[in-house]
Amino acid sequence: MIERPVAPDRLIAVDWSGDKGPGQKKKIWAGVWTRSAKGRIAGGKVILEDGRTREQLAAWLIELARETPAMAVSIDCCFSYPAWFLAEHGCGDVFEFWQHVASGHGERWLGETCLPHERDLRFWGKPHKRPEIFCGAGLPRMMRRTDMENKIEQALEGGDPDRAARMKGITPKSPFQIGGAGAVGTGSLRAMPWLLKLWRHGFRVWPFEDAAPAQPLLVEMYTRLLTGAVKKSNPLARKSYLLKKKQEDPELYAGLTRAVVAKAQGSEDAFDALVCCLEMVRWQGEFPTLRATEDPILKLEGITWRPGV
Repeated sequence: MIERPVAPDRLIAVDWSGDKGPGQKKKIWAGVWTRSAKGRIAGGKVILEDGRTREQLAAWLIELARETPAMAVSIDCCFSYPAWFLAEHGCGDVFEFWQHVASGHGERWLGETCLPHERDLRFWGKPHKRPEIFCGAGLPRMMRRTDMENKIEQALEGGDPDRAARMKGITPKSPFQIGGAGAVGTGSLRAMPWLLKLWRHGFRVWPFEDAAPAQPLLVEMYTRLLTGAVKKSNPLARKSYLLKKKQEDPELYAGLTRAVVAKAQGSEDAFDALVCCLEMVRWQGEFPTLRATEDPILKLEGITWRPGV
């Protein structure tokens, strides 16, 4: 008998933050869709929440997974680093790498627990310039394959024009960037200890593992791939985007409460969490069918989830 995929009963999109202090409570937002017979949004209801630290968020997700095991969670951070970097540190898979990061290497790479002369110069960003080894022809070396594909290769001949339009004006980001605008490395390194904890509490992690029936699933996301072109830092632009979506896509957007819309209009982070959550709802049928990659590089580096990947 073939086991049918279990449709998710809850979908959560987390707009993540690597903030070291209390600011993380304001910057970490979760868009939460829960299946409901009376729900107006593709069969469910949506809420937006903040106010949790990274530690509190992980504990909350674990508790939700006990309550609703058929759950998929997307988190806006890099789940891994380029394959060559994992090999350099003797890590045979991403879970060993997460343990390596959690053992203290993450904060050392961020420059928090080492002397200035001990800093790994490959980690860069304000006030440190990008090292020469990652410039020019060396740029691909600081990116994972999924980063190159989503953020650079679409603009080249033969690339996907729709995704190229979504990425227009977006500077390629590397997990080695830990300072300045769009520094994904800080949030990613500070996510990995909590990703490890979620995995140890039974979360499946794609693309390193198959999705499994009635088990919580973790996927990496990149908000810009899901929101498309919008000046998210501008409250008026966020309001205009949501109004347009309500007209174009009433099945997903018309049922949002005023409170949820107000939160998304008032915060860029809340906006990202909401829009990404709704895209997960739109493509909810994909999550139970996700299978582990057989590609040896992607087994180490991971893949950013997007519809149809």
